[in-house]
Amino acid sequence: MLTLASTSTIRRHLLTQAGIRFEAIGSGVDEDAVKEAMRAEGASPRNQADKLAELKALKVSQRRPGFVLGCDQILSFEGHSFDKAETLDEAFERLSQLRGKTHTLECAAVIAKEGQPVWRLVTSPKLTMRTFSDDFLRSYLTSYGQEALASVGCYQFEGPGAQLFEKVEGDFFSILGLPLLEVLAFLRLHGEVPT
Repeated sequence: MLTLASTSTIRRHLLTQAGIRFEAIGSGVDEDAVKEAMRAEGASPRNQADKLAELKALKVSQRRPGFVLGCDQILSFEGHSFDKAETLDEAFERLSQLRGKTHTLECAAVIAKEGQPVWRLVTSPKLTMRTFSDDFLRSYLTSYGQEALASVGCYQFEGPGAQLFEKVEGDFFSILGLPLLEVLAFLRLHGEVPT
């Protein structure tokens, strides 16, 4: 059975909806410390996401049998990486900064077995926000509330956050934080799900 090295609600939902049997376990990786160290070394947002996904998969794989899936997603905008906003005021500033522009979501997935990575993928969907008014943005954040802080972009693309966008290039599932179709292909190839 697959182990998901994450407690992410959306990743658990995607795997469940796809009919995959799995167990979700938090990795215990200190993500903030890893990102801080990598950023100090000048690592790209793509490499940060890949390393975090790998660390999560490897850490859980050392104590769990079978395949372990680790994932991470980092928002990249104008050469900088962004973490989740901590307040609605910060979310307002983040969305104001992204308004009318294109950003990238670096979505990494690594599958490990017996403490070794056996598969990895990084996808980079590009999302262009429409030019919305401050009034719309305030209304959006007021109605959405603290849920806006659950995603790195301060939106949940599968819900009301879709109203913020005018164009998207890339895989829908990767935007949500899990390249589901590619993960399913790996699992089929290794006999973990029916073919």
